[in-house]
Amino acid sequence: MQRPTHEPGRTRTPFGDVYEAHFDAILGFVTRRTADRHVAADLTADVFVAALEAFEGYDPRRGTHLMWLYGIARNTLASYARQTAREREAVAAVSGRRLLDEQDVLRFEERIDAEREARHLLARHAELSEPLRAVIDLVAVDGLTTKEAAKVLRISQATARVRLHRARAALRAGRPSPSETFSTPLAEATR
Repeated sequence: MQRPTHEPGRTRTPFGDVYEAHFDAILGFVTRRTADRHVAADLTADVFVAALEAFEGYDPRRGTHLMWLYGIARNTLASYARQTAREREAVAAVSGRRLLDEQDVLRFEERIDAEREARHLLARHAELSEPLRAVIDLVAVDGLTTKEAAKVLRISQATARVRLHRARAALRAGRPSPSETFSTPLAEATR
């Protein structure tokens, strides 16, 4: 079956015929430029996929189908060479680095756990009422004494102590376990 070209009165060769006629030539072209037959087979397939996608734009005035396929094959091989070079550079960059030992992995796990707990603590902190949050922030984060926090908030020292106690209790609630520790001013205030 022949498809019409963009020019009236001219017919176009179907892609299947182009594939059948030039597969061996393109496979040979690619195979001569690669050391691995599996890579050659994959790259040849890539050439014909690219050709199929671009087939509607093929212009016979610019050369035969074979010349057009050779151009696609050259571009495919060049792209593969660039990709391979990038991969080699990445492997070389990583190969000089020290691998993580068991202690490094444990430190990372502890840090991840601590950051997870910190996020939970911040979520519980956000749920506190404004009066409780104001006292705990002044004492735990800003480093004021309970007496100084009471003065800033214009409340009695006894009220500040009660609010601080309630805030700490609320922050401790829902905490995974006492063995999971991390160090932030807010975390220290809950102990």
